[in-house]
Amino acid sequence: MDLDDLPDRLEQAADSVGPEVNRVVQKQARLLRAMIRFNASGRPGPNIITGDYFDSWGPAQPFAVPDGGGATLGTTQPYGRRLEFGFWDMTDSIGRHFFQPPYAHVEPAVSELSAEYEDAFKAALDRIFGS
Repeated sequence: MDLDDLPDRLEQAADSVGPEVNRVVQKQARLLRAMIRFNASGRPGPNIITGDYFDSWGPAQPFAVPDGGGATLGTTQPYGRRLEFGFWDMTDSIGRHFFQPPYAHVEPAVSELSAEYEDAFKAALDRIFGS
């Protein structure tokens, strides 16, 4: 490698980091949504009864951050936390008493995707800086 080229190569790599990180984050958010929806399609996650909860996991909402990107992903249904964590021996705001076990579907998806997330960023860095 010619050291005279190094400043130009570093500048080019720096310009590529933000867009490449954003691309990886958006792709991982799409994968996470798909995995959550898959897990929310029956046991051990929640069963699909009407499809409202499954459909409430809309597309990830991207947002900008310096030198990269982010994404917000969630459900619009208020009972999402209750499905994920359970609602055991509790009374809700209108007096109903519940013994609902948890039907985890978000945490398993996040755990499964964690290793892929790390690998995706390593691959992005390899594309930017070369291996």
